[in-house]
Amino acid sequence: MDKIAVTLPEAAELSGIGRSSLYKLFNEGKLTPRKNGKRTLILVSELESYLKNLPTGGPSHGA
Repeated sequence: MDKIAVTLPEAAELSGIGRSSLYKLFNEGKLTPRKNGKRTLILVSELESYLKNLPTGGPSHGA
């Protein structure tokens, strides 16, 4: 069974987004932290949705 929520270190490893950037996304309202006691959790589905909606890289304009 896959996890439906992960801790901050797990989210950082899973997504490639650093911990400080995750906190920034919380502050901007782009991700919602969930609290279970002292632990902060992020829903995997929300993290996936955020990443899937990031702009894609276009073709390079170099020579």
